[in-house]
Amino acid sequence: MTGAPHVRRPATLASLAAKLGVSRTTVSNAYNRPDQLSAPLRAKVLEAARRLGYPGPDPVARSLRTRRAGAVGLLLTEALSYAFRDPVATGFLEGLALACEKAGQGLLLVPVSPEHADVAAVHQAGVDGFIVYSVSEDDPHFRAVLERPVPTVVCDQPTGVEGVDRVSIDDRAGMLALGRHLTAAGHRRVGVLCMRLGAHRHDGPADIERQETTTYPVQQARLGGIRDALAEVGVDWADVPVYERFEHSVEAGESAAAELLAAHPDITAVVCTSDILAMGALRHAADAKLSVPGDLTVTGFDGIPDADRVGLTTVRQPFRKKGQMAGELLLERGDRTRPRHLVLPTELVLGTTSGEPRAAERFFSGW
Repeated sequence: MTGAPHVRRPATLASLAAKLGVSRTTVSNAYNRPDQLSAPLRAKVLEAARRLGYPGPDPVARSLRTRRAGAVGLLLTEALSYAFRDPVATGFLEGLALACEKAGQGLLLVPVSPEHADVAAVHQAGVDGFIVYSVSEDDPHFRAVLERPVPTVVCDQPTGVEGVDRVSIDDRAGMLALGRHLTAAGHRRVGVLCMRLGAHRHDGPADIERQETTTYPVQQARLGGIRDALAEVGVDWADVPVYERFEHSVEAGESAAAELLAAHPDITAVVCTSDILAMGALRHAADAKLSVPGDLTVTGFDGIPDADRVGLTTVRQPFRKKGQMAGELLLERGDRTRPRHLVLPTELVLGTTSGEPRAAERFFSGW
């Protein structure tokens, strides 16, 4: 009868120390406090560990001892792929990663669905603090974050949360500047495409009640900015159609633009609350043989690379800087007890997708 093959047991910290004739503290310092050892001694310890199969200190046990995980958690209420697909999220993630890299910290993505209330992923995340990336005010995962005894930084939304740091832009002012550009050009018949206004799927017209009761303050602020600009020239917001899309994709923007323009063919400008939706509106305009900006003005918000490529009129925000500042606020918090709120600047970018209303509309309205 053949016996089981002999499997060499991996070395332990104690056996490695005994083999080298040094203390266990010396072996531990080779990994955790290299400045405490001379370079030759550390190299000797690491080489022996490699040869004997010692994997290094158990990170789980170490975190239990130190009560430090060595990582920052990013709460993202989207599918994991969203962080690598959406240009704004990708830019934000890059900035946050730079801050973590500088501080020698890891980054743990905690993606959760806005349509599900299971908060186990938040409770189980081994992190020293959370960055909350643009979630709704009533999101259960955000409430679970606040229950953790770790520092938290909110990016964009929720707003008005006591005791947490926040990094944001002035979304309303950015959209107000864009709206004033459109009204100065003569636009009065305006339609809007916006991102989701609630946690549950809704695709189609969003009435004023839905706009005012949304739990997504960023979208509410951007809608408020264009509303303020139109009010300055006497346009009643009740006459402005707003179409919502739950998914944030070019395809969603394309279908929303088609639905909007089919129901309101007199519109001369489509204002989108994101560049992604605007890219979809431009795609629909091309398919419908509409000249931009001759037949239709299209604008966005964010300033993603594709917006620059197509010459989109938009509001540019520093999303990479936003991620970096959020990370620095968390990682450099120290003993500070008072929360900070950083508001980063935006820039109105006038591209080739906006112009005056079509001539017939200008004549009809006496512009």
